[in-house]
Amino acid sequence: MRVDDFDYHLPEELIALRPVSPRDAARLLVVEPGADPPFADRTIRDLPALLSPGDALVFNDTKVIPAELKGVRMRAGASAQISVTLTGRLDASRWTALARPAKRLKAGDRITFGEGEGVCLLGTLAATVEERGAEGEVTLAFDFSDASLDEAIEQLGAMPLPPYIASRRVPDARDRLDYQTVFAREEGAVAAPTAGLHFTPRLMATLEASGISLHFVTLHVGPGTFLPVRSADTGGHIMHFETGTVSGDTAAALNAVKARGGGIVAVGTTSLRLLESSADANGKLAPFFGTTNLFITPGYRFRFVDRLVTNFHLPRSTLFMLVAAFSGLDPMKQAYAHAIAQRYRFYSYGDACLLRPDAA
Repeated sequence: MRVDDFDYHLPEELIALRPVSPRDAARLLVVEPGADPPFADRTIRDLPALLSPGDALVFNDTKVIPAELKGVRMRAGASAQISVTLTGRLDASRWTALARPAKRLKAGDRITFGEGEGVCLLGTLAATVEERGAEGEVTLAFDFSDASLDEAIEQLGAMPLPPYIASRRVPDARDRLDYQTVFAREEGAVAAPTAGLHFTPRLMATLEASGISLHFVTLHVGPGTFLPVRSADTGGHIMHFETGTVSGDTAAALNAVKARGGGIVAVGTTSLRLLESSADANGKLAPFFGTTNLFITPGYRFRFVDRLVTNFHLPRSTLFMLVAAFSGLDPMKQAYAHAIAQRYRFYSYGDACLLRPDAA
């Protein structure tokens, strides 16, 4: 399909720069293709009443690391300001990263991060650029390793807010809490599973009391979530690999839910992609320990997930393509037009949808 098919216009003022408080006060657009009416305006707090006893919610418990680092590159007495977003750990001291502006870097350059005080009690954090790719990706070899490096990143790093937020304001201390789910446990993501940001301990307790079971999988969200689709056709785009885990106990529990007639409700596109990567052609979930680059576009046959809780996504993005595959391109374009008319808040810190599949 043409990438242009997934375009729409969003007024800039509807891009949320902060989440609502409390989290579960966010609005929820219920989308049921083919129903009359196909949309209903609710809130996240209504979710227990919108699901059925015996259903299962599946959350992504990845934890976002403060992966945004700002530093100075020194070369032959000349300096340049450099920002990097860590994207994947290679070993005890080496990370892959996206650098901005990458054109100011070359192999062998040294970058110094921080002010030289209070970092692991050992001084300033520094790294050597081992190599630079064509799309701004670099490999950094830090002077620290293991726990010392982790401590330095924790002290110096900022939350890697998406560009549509970071270009409008500077990340701050509030984002350390706001851009993390309340159930985050497994460190490794460089972007939040944003549908999960709406859930509070109170809401999760109400869901369980309503007979809806809660389950957790892990998919470490990678830098691909920030990258635009540059090809003119969806067939020309290749997703980045992300690391995920579905435990044997979780797979067995979710298969039992399906066998009893319960619905599987993925909280977020990351949970959905991992579940679909773990399911076989017969719709049975298997334990999963590995990587996935599953790219879901219209025409994909969903094997395991019955409903989806997700935020509103960027035009022409792989995430909007996924929801169009799930609920239909025309229904989702109509749903987004309704959300814009009703002044819903969009993107990572915005409101959410509860989607049913398109019966067609």
